[in-house]
Amino acid sequence: MDKKNTRQYIFVTGGVLSGVGKGITAASIGATLRARGVSVSIQKCDPYLNVDAGTLNPAEHGECYVTKDGAETDLDLGHYERFLDIELTRESATLSGRLLLELIEAERAGKFLGRTVQLVPHLTSIIQDAISKSGAGSEVHIVEIGGTVGDYEGLAYIEAIREFAAQVGRENCQFVHVVYVPYLSASKEFKTKPAQNAIRDLRSFGIAPDIIVARTETEPKSDIAGKISLFGGVPTEAVVVLPNADTIYRVPLTLEESGIAELIADRFGRAGKETDMRQWQELVTRATSTHTKRVHIGIVAKYLDNEDTYFSVVEALRSAAWKEGVQLMYTWVSAERIEEEGTEQLREFDGILIPGGFGSRGIEGKIAAATFALENQVPYLGICLGLQMAVIAAARRGGIPDATSSEVDPTTSSDVVFIMPEQKGLEATGGTMRLGNYPAELKRGSLAESLYGASTIIERHRHRYEVNRRFEDAIIKGGLSISGESPSGKLVEFIEGTNHQFFIATQAHPEFTSRPQRPHPLFVGFIEAAILQK
Repeated sequence: MDKKNTRQYIFVTGGVLSGVGKGITAASIGATLRARGVSVSIQKCDPYLNVDAGTLNPAEHGECYVTKDGAETDLDLGHYERFLDIELTRESATLSGRLLLELIEAERAGKFLGRTVQLVPHLTSIIQDAISKSGAGSEVHIVEIGGTVGDYEGLAYIEAIREFAAQVGRENCQFVHVVYVPYLSASKEFKTKPAQNAIRDLRSFGIAPDIIVARTETEPKSDIAGKISLFGGVPTEAVVVLPNADTIYRVPLTLEESGIAELIADRFGRAGKETDMRQWQELVTRATSTHTKRVHIGIVAKYLDNEDTYFSVVEALRSAAWKEGVQLMYTWVSAERIEEEGTEQLREFDGILIPGGFGSRGIEGKIAAATFALENQVPYLGICLGLQMAVIAAARRGGIPDATSSEVDPTTSSDVVFIMPEQKGLEATGGTMRLGNYPAELKRGSLAESLYGASTIIERHRHRYEVNRRFEDAIIKGGLSISGESPSGKLVEFIEGTNHQFFIATQAHPEFTSRPQRPHPLFVGFIEAAILQK
C-alpha cells in the first residue's frame, strides 16, 4: 500500500446483527458527497470464503449482482450503482476466498522467501492493497465491511482497516458504525444496550467510531441518540437515528437533514460546498406519491423465500412505474404452483415477467406462463431464463411438442435451448458463464430497437445456455421473431412476439443497468403496455 496516498476513506461497519442496512448507509453517504461535487468510489469487503458470489444460495443471500466486467457480486453493489449512478468493476467486490486464494498461490510460488505466512500481516496486507486499488482515481473511497463486528471470519478485515487508518493518517479516515436498536413492546421502549455493546466491541479492536448510525423499526419518541452518545463515547451530533423509511431513496435526504452528511464532509475539509440534493427530493416525491391508476404485474419465479433474490428486478419495475406516474402492484407467482394448478391464476395481471434463474425446478410452470402471455395478448417481459422459456413455448407451438432445454434434459434431441459447446462439463462450477457486458445488434424496425432508440446496444449478461438456432423455423412458426443478435450473428440476444402488442425478452439482465432516475427502456415499455391493459 502507498503510504503517501492522500485519498480519504470512510469505513462502514455493523453491529448487533447483519442485514441492518450498512449497504444503504454506505451508498447514501456516497450520494451526499457526490451532491457536493466529490468524486466517490465504493467497495464491499465480504468475509465469506467463497471466491465470488456466483455460487451463493440466492434464497439465503439475495440476488447475485453482475458488474460490467463480469464479476458476480453481492447485491449491495446494486445499491451502490443505483445510488451513485456509476458503473463498478470487480475491484469493488472483495471476498475472503479470493484473497486467501491469492495468498496461498503466492506462498506456493515462493514469494515469501521461507517466511511463516500469517493472517497478520500477510492477509491484512492483501486486504489493504485491495482497498487501495479499488479506490484509485477517486477523492473519497467508501468501504463497507460485511457481517458484524466480532464475527470470527471478519476479524482480519477489522484489523486491516485499523492498520490502514494508521498508515494513511487517521485524519484521512472516518469510521461509521451502523447498529440496531430494538423495540420491546412489553415495556414499550427502545433498548440501546445491544448498540452500546456493539460500539464497545468495535473499540475493543482498536477502532473508535466517528459516526454512529442507529437503525430502528420506527421513529423513537425518546432521546436514544443522547443515550448512545453518552455510553458510546461520540458527540450527540455524530449520532443519527435512521428508522425504516417509506423508500430507501429517502436515506440520503435524512443524512443531509440530520447534519451528519455535513459533519462527514467537514471532517474531510469538504464542508461549505454547494450541495445539490434536488434529484433526491424529486425522486422521493415520485416514489412516495399515490396514484389512482395502478398496474398489477405477476412475477413468475421459483426463489420465493427471499424477495432480495430479485431485488434489482423489482427496483427496475418501481422506477419505471414512477416515471409513468402509476402505482405498481406486483405479486410473486410460484412457477411450481402454475404446474399444479394451471395458468388461470395469471388472468388477474396486467403484465407477466419471468426473471432469471437456474435449474429445472418450476421450468414447466414458466413455459406455461410464457405460452399464456403469448396466446392471450398479455404484456410479457422475459429476462435471461425468461427468454429461454419463451423460445421453448414458441417451439412447442411451432411443431416441436417435446422442445426443452438441455439444462432440464441433457439427453434430449429437441434442445431448443442448449449448453454452449465451450461450457460442456463445467455446468456445476462457478465463474464459467457469459458474464458482464456484451453488445447486441437490434433488428431494424423491431420493438427492441424502438424501445432502446438505437440499433447497437450493450447489456450485462449472466447465463450459460443459448438459443439453438437449429430450431429457428419452429420458433418463428410459434409466434416469435429474433430481433437482436450478437455482432457475429451467431447468438440470439432478443426475441419478440410477431403479432403481439408487447412481448419481448432478452438473454441479458437489463435490471442491472436500470437507475431510479433513469429507468431502463425495456421496463418502461413493459409498464406502458401494462397500463394499456386497464
